[in-house]
Amino acid sequence: MKNNLLFLSCMGISLCGFPAAAGERTHGRAGLECPKGLTALLDTFPLQTITITGTVRDAAGPLPGVTVRVKGNRTVTLTDSEGRYAIMAETGDVLLFSYVGYREYEVTVTTANIIDAILQEDATSLQEVTVNAGYYRVTDRERTGSIAKITSKEIGTQPVTNVLATMQGRMAGVNITQTTGVPGGSFDIQIRGLNSVRTGGNSPLYIVDGVPYAADAIGTGINSAVLPYAPSPLNSLNPEQVESIEVLKDADATAIYGSRGANGVVLITTKKGKAGATRYNVDVSTGMGSITRRIDLLDTAQYLAMREEAFRNDGIGEFPAQAYDVNGTWDRNRNTDWQRELLGQTAHITNAQLSMSGGTAQTQFLVGGSFNRQGTVYDGDFAYRKSNLHLQLGHASADQRFKASFSAGYTLQDNNQPRVDLMVEALRLAPNAPDLYDADGELNWEGSTWENPLRHYEGQYGATTRDLMANSTLSYLLLPGLELRSGFGYTTLRNAERTAAPSTMFDPAFGVTSAASSLIVSAADRSSWIAEPQLHWKGRLGKARLELLVGATFQSQGGSQLAQYAEGFSSNSLIRNIGAASNLFTVTSDNTEYRYQAFFGRANLIWDDRYILNLTGRRDGSSRFGPGKQFANFGAAGVAWLFSREALLKDSNVLSHGKLRGSYGVTGSDQIGDYQYLDTYAPSGVLYGGVMGLRPTRLFNPDFGWETNRKMEAALELGFLRDRIMLTAGWYRNTSGNQLAGIPLPGTTGFNIIQANLEATVQNRGLELTLQAVNMQGRDFKWTSSLNFTQERNKLVEFPGLETSTYRNTYAIGQPLNIRKMYHFTGVDPETGLYTFEDVNGDGRLTAAEDKKQVVDFTPAYYGGLHNDLRYGNWQLGFLFQFVRQQNFNSAVNFGAPGTSNQPVTALDRWQEPGDVSDHQRFTSGSNGAAMSAYNRYRDSDAAVSDASYVRLRNLSISYTLPATALKGVQCRMFVEGQNLLTFTKFEGADPEFKAAGYLPPLKVISAGMQFNF
Repeated sequence: MKNNLLFLSCMGISLCGFPAAAGERTHGRAGLECPKGLTALLDTFPLQTITITGTVRDAAGPLPGVTVRVKGNRTVTLTDSEGRYAIMAETGDVLLFSYVGYREYEVTVTTANIIDAILQEDATSLQEVTVNAGYYRVTDRERTGSIAKITSKEIGTQPVTNVLATMQGRMAGVNITQTTGVPGGSFDIQIRGLNSVRTGGNSPLYIVDGVPYAADAIGTGINSAVLPYAPSPLNSLNPEQVESIEVLKDADATAIYGSRGANGVVLITTKKGKAGATRYNVDVSTGMGSITRRIDLLDTAQYLAMREEAFRNDGIGEFPAQAYDVNGTWDRNRNTDWQRELLGQTAHITNAQLSMSGGTAQTQFLVGGSFNRQGTVYDGDFAYRKSNLHLQLGHASADQRFKASFSAGYTLQDNNQPRVDLMVEALRLAPNAPDLYDADGELNWEGSTWENPLRHYEGQYGATTRDLMANSTLSYLLLPGLELRSGFGYTTLRNAERTAAPSTMFDPAFGVTSAASSLIVSAADRSSWIAEPQLHWKGRLGKARLELLVGATFQSQGGSQLAQYAEGFSSNSLIRNIGAASNLFTVTSDNTEYRYQAFFGRANLIWDDRYILNLTGRRDGSSRFGPGKQFANFGAAGVAWLFSREALLKDSNVLSHGKLRGSYGVTGSDQIGDYQYLDTYAPSGVLYGGVMGLRPTRLFNPDFGWETNRKMEAALELGFLRDRIMLTAGWYRNTSGNQLAGIPLPGTTGFNIIQANLEATVQNRGLELTLQAVNMQGRDFKWTSSLNFTQERNKLVEFPGLETSTYRNTYAIGQPLNIRKMYHFTGVDPETGLYTFEDVNGDGRLTAAEDKKQVVDFTPAYYGGLHNDLRYGNWQLGFLFQFVRQQNFNSAVNFGAPGTSNQPVTALDRWQEPGDVSDHQRFTSGSNGAAMSAYNRYRDSDAAVSDASYVRLRNLSISYTLPATALKGVQCRMFVEGQNLLTFTKFEGADPEFKAAGYLPPLKVISAGMQFNF
């Protein structure tokens, strides 16, 4: 009898149907109590304690790091590198297997001591998926704010060096564009549009492992070869070492960061060690980069015909002596594709990663290093090199009350590039221009008839950056549910740049000596520290779950910049030594210090697991404002209703998740730079009595204060078929006022502007859609898809006195901030053959002030991405298509007037004689003033802007994982990855994404490699 009852109990067969009382022993299935008499009988025969072993795997092979616990007590362990585990349990206990991204698996312990488990992926389930909200973590199902997230699963399949590149096309409401194809360049990021009229006032807040990281561009920008923007600070992070990236967008998510979160928050979490046997990861790859497309230019025959026609149109019968391309000085039969010659090389890419991790249940560690080298498409020994070291330690006491973590990253960057971008010269050079090198292998100057484009190789740009980020977190559980936590962080960055212009850049026939050689050197240092004590409490009161958080922030950041110009060297061999110059000038020199402190709090109430209220608040203090204006209060409220948990829907077989959420709050901004409210002085450059005088540079204005951004959002979340299909639709409206800007002053004051609050209001509103679906899922095959779509509208709502201010030609009421006022192109005059434009005021003259009234909007009308992931056995295929509907500058802005330089073949559709109807005006050699004036207006008209919408295969990855038996104890994955592989567009310029004319656009990259785990 005893054995039979025990057997039935251990097999989970219900012996009765009574709910278990608190503290009473249960048998069989959890939550069921045996009658007291039967319980007493069973208690006289204790259950057997045995050691359970086994292997945990998925469809691809063993799973390391799976949590195995005995349900209902604290016994827990993790699987090792081969998916094996061992745990003590009693017969009748329930083992629970859990792993991020997989469904939980339960099994009841019998007398068998070997239990193997196969976990099924669960990519869309929200039950256990948590998101990082900065100062706290919340399950995706119960969050009230708008948070977008990508993980190492998406990040690790992209052959890029900047983490911002991994986010392109993957997040609704986050628009990211690459600003240059030169290695080490920057990215432009906008989270839900532009909020400030100041270009520098729209950057988000970056948080790396809890530590704010300055978004300011690296260096002074005075001598950077990766223009149009200085190098990105996010280059210091290695994407392979990033575990996840979360973007906080609405007020509920960002208000706890106060003024720092006005333009959104980007939370970057690096990888951490996991308990288990020591594991090693080796990842090596090599790749190639090239320009995405070439513009179809005139060949030599077409070019010479254009030039000859241009001279005829200008009434020049005999070619001038300086017209070397057509007068016979240069070979008229020579034909060079300068795009291929100057930009057509292969940028070789090498990437290597090595990491080691492991530890016990109490102490874990991770140590990793990486090296990346990226060449250029230029023909020369130019490269961007980056080395990185990452360390992470975590420890918890045996009772889990005390926890500590520490992480640090150190990065070295070395960038060596030509002095300037060669894009424009590659487009404009005559196809019959001379050889680059002479018979002796020296630069060919062809009898002083041209400026050899490779002269820029003589004057090189170099930059070195040293970057350290470190943080630690300490926490102690004072009482059940009450935790004291403190975070500490430190960052330092040192950047040094040099741009050399030696005399060898010039034609030797000109007799330029090293006395004319010049050097620009600059150095920029910045460092910061932060301390954030916090107190967390969570508990349950009846049907209510309550979480409280209070904390403070103390932050200091200091920086210095120095840029100097030197000339007059006795020898070019000394040009790197600024002390060898005969003349030295300081271009800029400054030191700044920024202090910030804040107190913040959060209260989160969940009633009956259905109704959620989230309140956040922060009081900020900033040294960037004058006395009386240094502090401001910000806060937000978020609410949510989990209507799928209502009695009517909770048992639905179709709707598995339904949530309505909304938020409203106020955030602010102090992104105006340091000391802007003070009256400041700078050296005058004039000596008086041997002493350098000072000149005033800024007027005193202590009255300006914080920008304010009021954010509102409403969203609907739906999950169907056990969350296999997830849909989120959100609407938002952000209104930014009290704009910090430079207000123009009359010239009689001696100053151009004064910093103040401008009573201008900017509004952003938009619609965001996100769809995730598990299309097919079986034991060997799985297909998932995700789609995001954003439609946004930005406009200047009000701007008092706009028409009488210097901003009148930059902005317009009711229009977006990202506009250009241009001439309106009306075609080519059939009689004169010149471009014509609308005379807006009808005075018979074309003037910029009166006639540039055509508003052209460069804000994307909508954008998004479609990602698919397919797995079959050990094969995996993933691809992302990004789409954008927008306008952009076309190829017209990259060229001179037709007839003066090489042109796209579309220029052949030109006016030739009276009565012709054409798209392009008559050719000119440059001597016809009316034709040149018309062309300059053409470049500044809406004719220079065209539809730049595109669909781009942003990312493609194919991988194969060798079977577990192929390499004993070693998991091997082979992969091929691509970036910017295909672009579908009607755009006629160099690249539809790229918004800066005349610079090298982003590259197409293909990479292949292998990854080993053992």
